[in-house]
Amino acid sequence: MVEALSVLVLLGTGLVAGVLFAVALSVMPALIAMTPERYVDTHRLLGRRYDRIMPFIVTGSTAIDVGFAVRADGAARLLFALAAVSMAGVAVVSQTRNVPMNRRVKQTRPEDLGPHWRDPRPAWRGWHLVRTCCAVAGCTLTAAAVVLS
Repeated sequence: MVEALSVLVLLGTGLVAGVLFAVALSVMPALIAMTPERYVDTHRLLGRRYDRIMPFIVTGSTAIDVGFAVRADGAARLLFALAAVSMAGVAVVSQTRNVPMNRRVKQTRPEDLGPHWRDPRPAWRGWHLVRTCCAVAGCTLTAAAVVLS
């Protein structure tokens, strides 16, 4: 069971880190380059499936890291605990910063954009980079902990 959970937590943290890294490296620069109208349309299309699956993967990975932290000894315990905190950081930033911005953009009609529209892309990018760093740290810490346990 421990081996299966180890694979699952490595898969989960790796998926989260990989997806967020890809968005930061490729998707976000493309979105920033778009006109506001095109951005709103594209943003609606991009989040449809991520919004359903990513919270489950982040929460599941965090829970497994917590479970391993409770069970492990020594350095592995500390690494699993830090990994759990990092993955919890992904969840907190996502739910309190990026998701609310996503909801506002999804409720915006491109034809309603005007000079008063406040472009969320700079703030979204900044918070996205925070959660990407948390995810990469969580994945790295989980991998190191699995190796040591």
